[in-house]
Amino acid sequence: MEVKDYCSNVATELTGWKAKMYDVARQLDKKSTGEKEKFAPQINEIHMIIEELTERIEKLQKECPTEWKPDETEINANMARLKDKMKDVWDPLHIGV
Repeated sequence: MEVKDYCSNVATELTGWKAKMYDVARQLDKKSTGEKEKFAPQINEIHMIIEELTERIEKLQKECPTEWKPDETEINANMARLKDKMKDVWDPLHIGV
């Protein structure tokens, strides 16, 4: 796979995940204060993940590295963490995204 294709594909996938995170944040805004307080650490982490995704997307769009294996490893690890975090919030709050 060409490096530029890889960067474009990953940026597209990360943009999709970023949209899902925004959807979860909007769903949480609709919850009662008590429910929000129960998940404050997860909510804070969602916002941090959104920032990380934004930075990673910008980097992939501006400077696609010629050696992307270290980035790919980091991205795959972050995607696994992101999926776990989304499940932590979706399941207890019954959020469907």
